[in-house]
Order: sequence, then C-alpha cells, then structure tokens
Amino acid sequence: MSTQSSSTAALVADLENAPTERREACFEALLDVVWRDGAPTTGAGEAIPLMVEGIRRRPTPLLLLLLGLLAGSGGSDLTERVSGGIDRYLDLLGMNEAELTPVLLYLLGNLSGDRDAILASEGVAELPEVDRARLERALARFDVDHPDLGRAWPSPAVWRLNQAEIDFDRTWIDRLTPEQARVNWDNDTRTLSAYMGGRARWMTRTGSLPDPEEMTRTAREPKDREGSVDSIPSEEVLFDRLVGLLRCPSCDEVLDRNGPVFCCPACSRAAPTAEGIVDLFEPFIDGAEPDEDDATAGLLGKLANMPSMGRYYEEVLRPAFLRVAGGNWARAITPENEDDYIRGHVRPVRGPVLDLAAGAGRWTSVLARHVGEERVIALDSGLPMLNLLRKRLPGVPAVLGSALDLPFPTGSLGAVNCWNALQAFPEQAGTAIREVGRCLRPGGTFTLMTFRWADDPLERHFQESHHFPSRPEGMLLFTSEQVRTWLAEARMRVVDASGEEGFLFMTAVREEA
Repeated sequence: MSTQSSSTAALVADLENAPTERREACFEALLDVVWRDGAPTTGAGEAIPLMVEGIRRRPTPLLLLLLGLLAGSGGSDLTERVSGGIDRYLDLLGMNEAELTPVLLYLLGNLSGDRDAILASEGVAELPEVDRARLERALARFDVDHPDLGRAWPSPAVWRLNQAEIDFDRTWIDRLTPEQARVNWDNDTRTLSAYMGGRARWMTRTGSLPDPEEMTRTAREPKDREGSVDSIPSEEVLFDRLVGLLRCPSCDEVLDRNGPVFCCPACSRAAPTAEGIVDLFEPFIDGAEPDEDDATAGLLGKLANMPSMGRYYEEVLRPAFLRVAGGNWARAITPENEDDYIRGHVRPVRGPVLDLAAGAGRWTSVLARHVGEERVIALDSGLPMLNLLRKRLPGVPAVLGSALDLPFPTGSLGAVNCWNALQAFPEQAGTAIREVGRCLRPGGTFTLMTFRWADDPLERHFQESHHFPSRPEGMLLFTSEQVRTWLAEARMRVVDASGEEGFLFMTAVREEA
C-alpha cells in the first residue's frame, strides 16, 4: 500500500470510529483528500475502494455520502469503482434504518449502471412512494421520442397532471430539438440528485432526521378569497387607484387612463387591462420575431407558466425550495414566522405599498391585512400567478411587469415588500434593489426575504447544482454583504437583518435625498 493509501485508510478508519463530537472534523479531513473546489481530486479513485471497505465494516452515513458525491461527479471510472459496493448498499437499504436511508437514496441514485439491480431490490419496493419515484427518475434512461421533462423535482410523485396540464406540457416539449430535450433532461436529473444530496448532507451534519415532506397537491385554489362579495371594488375603482402611478416603460411618461387601457401621452403606446390586471409587457415589446437562441431560452421557462403552477408552487414547490435554499429541512422557519416579520417591519409612509414579485398572493394577503388592501399594488412577471392572486385578492389591483424596470414614478411608493424573489433573478438583483430605492419615498421601508449561501461546502454544492427550468445554468444565492451593498447603493439603510439557517430577512429604510 502506498503512503497516500495508508494515509487515506487511516482517515477512513478515523471517520468510522469517531465519536459524535469529532465526526465532522474527521469528515472534513477525508473530504479534503477526495474533493476540492467542487470536483474530485486525483486521489479520489484510489480512495474509493478503501471507503467501500469501510462501509462493509461499518455503515457510516458520512462515508456513504462521500461515495454518492464521487459517483455523481467523477465520471464513469469513479462511478464504476463506487459501484463495487452495490451489494452492500442494497443490503443496507433493505434494513430500512432511518439514519441511512436518505444517504443511500442519494448514493444509489448516482449508480445508473446498476439500475436494474437497484430497482429489483426489496429495499426499493418498501420505500414510500415519494422516495421510490425519486430514485426511479434519478436512474431512468433518456427517451428522445418521449422525453418527460420538468416533472422530476422534488419528486415525480407530486406531479399528478390532468389532461389539460399534460397537453400544456406537450406544447413546449414538442418544440425542442433532441439536443435541447437532452439538456433539459440532464438538468432535471442533476437537480433531483442535488435535492437528494442536500437532504442527506443536512441529516449527516445535524444528526437529525428531516421533517416529513409536504408532497400532496390538492385540487383547490389557493386560500380563500379575502373579503365579502359586497366589498369587492369594481375594476373601474381598482384602475382609478393606479392613475398617476404607472409610467411608460418606453419613455418614462406617466400613463393616462382611457377607459379599459392606460395610454402614454408622449409615445401613444397603450397598456390593456383585464380582470384587474394591467399588462405592461406586451404593448411595450418590439414586434420583431425572436431569434432561435432567444426562442430556446424562452422554452426553458414555459414550465413556470403552467396554468396550475400557482397551486403547485404554494403547496409543494415552495416548501421544497425552502429546504434546499434555506436549509429548512426541520422547518426552523414557518409561514407564520414570515407573516410575523412582514407585520412587524413594514412601516409605510404616505403612498401605495407595492408587493414586488407577488406570485400567487400569499404574502400580498398579509400585507393587505396589515396596511389595508386599498393601499396595496401587486406586481409580478407571471400572468398565471397574478390570475391566482386576483382570485384570492379581488380588492388588490395587479400589474404584469418587470422588477428590473419598475413602472412607477420616482419617489411614489410608501413601502415595498419583496418576499422570496430576489434569487429568481440573482445576476440582476442589484438592479431590482436600485429600482426599489428609486421608487420609495424617503422614510419608506423595504422588506425582503431571500437566501444566503450555506457555510458548509457540500450544502452549497447541492444548492448550486439545482438547474431549474427558469435557471438552467444553476442556482445562485447571495451573501449578506452583497445585499447590504446593493441596499446602500440604493440609498437605503438596513435597520434589521435576521433569519435562521440560510434565510435572509432584511428591512431597510429609504434615506432622504
């Protein structure tokens, strides 16, 4: 045995036998030998057989996690070496031990060459549906003629589609070239594996089992309509509230209202209205056809426009995202905590209150109850989300527009809330924050919730490895310092910063000009 092998064998033995208080230190020492800067080291191949031997002696969760990491990231040679312990991994899965199962699922999901043996094992047959479906999809083979895209994360078991939703899928999947379909398939697979890995790493780091996952999608609309039917204002009243508050995205002039449209007196462009929503997108987009690259990029975001996505988002996808991005596997942060923060920190001065990137309106409801719905405006770039928001909050007018070029005059808003949204456009988050600073009146508050990178390098790796349809290049999050810098550049002073795990709650006040 070489000197390096002897050293690695000693590190494996140390990790196997480490008491609880030393496990992380021993794990970090071995991790440094086999994994650096997001990739396996040159010594990883020689270390794998030693780690497999260690698993045969004692099923250590951290060793299983490392084997899964190397199998999923190191190419066929390393994956084949990890596969040498498949009989042991399947025996362990059959034991159904709670502390081993999440790590084994991540490991086995990266051994596609052993697909048939894995799926035929008794341990897989006994898994809960959500875990079994996750593992089956992680191991599935790509079928170019029938690609099943966009429905893997956080488990295929949650995507129980009706015929209308299936037909909606086909409209964008059928337009993909085989190469584009393969890219989407691989991104789905990596994202699902990253979710499994993040869950396993959190468990091995904390020594706790994750809370049960919400994986049930109901057929209902999001929560009940706010207010009685008699109290619902007419569209005329709703749009009257916006007179003098909307500016033309083309030339910055304040829009006039002319019946069912908002018109620009300077450039004569018009923004239509319907169902309580003002559309500031379509009228202001040039009529030229997008080139092929632009069209392809647009296809990657089609999933977010599925008509029922609002319900999926609130009931299943958002809780799953909070686990990955916020480390919320044990529900350290609840929706009630988020509600309390908004109520405790939104302090508007004179002027309307904007819920920026409002989505389906879950937190718009909190804002409306706190300041009065007659003061609230909702803005989002997704029409399906705003349709759901309007059903929930018929007394709140909505604007279909961009957070990067807010359609409001300078110094016109009394407060802005942006909840769980900055990470949706991370490269441009600074632009969105500058726009908030421009539109806020002095003394008005800006409340936000987003996510910061995990301190643990593996947890951060699993965060980065999420390739959503809207973020095919991989997830990007923030540091607290980044957000503070953007706020300062927008002439906003931070008055509160808090949040557990990876959550970042902040409140800033717009300073005097």
